[in-house]
Amino acid sequence: MVSAIPMQSRGQGLRRALHRVDSFLTARYRGGNIDTAYLTRPPTKWTVTGRLNFAGATLTSEGIAANIPFRSEMKAAYKSTLSVGVKYLGVALSLSLNPAKLMGKYKDYEINIRSYGNRWGFDFVYQDASNFTGWYQDEGMPRIDLPADVLSMKAVNLNAYYVFSHRRFSYPAAFTQSYIQRRSAGSFMVAASFQGQQTSTVGDFESALKVTNIGIGGGYGFNWVPGRHWLLHISALPTFIVYSWTSLKANGNDIPLPYHFPDVIITTNGAIVRHFGNMFVAATAVFNYTDIGNKKRLDIEHTKWRTRLIYGIRF
Repeated sequence: MVSAIPMQSRGQGLRRALHRVDSFLTARYRGGNIDTAYLTRPPTKWTVTGRLNFAGATLTSEGIAANIPFRSEMKAAYKSTLSVGVKYLGVALSLSLNPAKLMGKYKDYEINIRSYGNRWGFDFVYQDASNFTGWYQDEGMPRIDLPADVLSMKAVNLNAYYVFSHRRFSYPAAFTQSYIQRRSAGSFMVAASFQGQQTSTVGDFESALKVTNIGIGGGYGFNWVPGRHWLLHISALPTFIVYSWTSLKANGNDIPLPYHFPDVIITTNGAIVRHFGNMFVAATAVFNYTDIGNKKRLDIEHTKWRTRLIYGIRF
């Protein structure tokens, strides 16, 4: 009986601590500076989501070597994953599974980190891919098929944004469903982009390309609410590269790649969300495009895309 008293006291202390944490998270979650005629938080605290994710990348190059125009295109193997997430008042935990990787059919590696807020946010992607296939062609000559493992690439993409009309327009309403857009609204945004890339090829043509780009720009996003429980989002964030460092070595020779205005990094986003009762379904897409160089010497285009199909339930 004596030992039960300290245990009871510890239990009460734990409950008080959990209550304080819950109160803090609730106040933080509900206390955003928003126009409630346009935005609202879901009325519940818990959200469980299941996601089906698809991703891919393409690298194309075009230029002139030894007075002969050439072009090549390489595509990474498509990536698909299944993920389950649990969110409590904005604090989320998720687990992803790649069936192809478990079966040994997919060897590439990718990390996605995102933080979408009404005022600001960012999207970070790291890709380590070697399962590229594609082709190379000199003008007037047949295409040469390039098998897997000829090209490998490590790339980092970081995109950040700031929303001016953040009290009425919500990125999270479209991409994380942590807000509900009640009325149509749009906003101008400023954006910054960073890209770091290291690409190498082996075989008859050995090369090593290193690229670092920083871009600054802006764009516009719009959340359209065509009817109750529906949301359609579209946005574009073009940035112009203000800093560029490039190193290319081919067959042991250094090849200069001077900066060519206007080199760009463009991020476009789209989403469709449908709410019904305490559930929702959504489809989202993010597309990153980078163009650097000059077609009279060497122009490199890199595209990276990601789509998600989402089902969620709130309680």
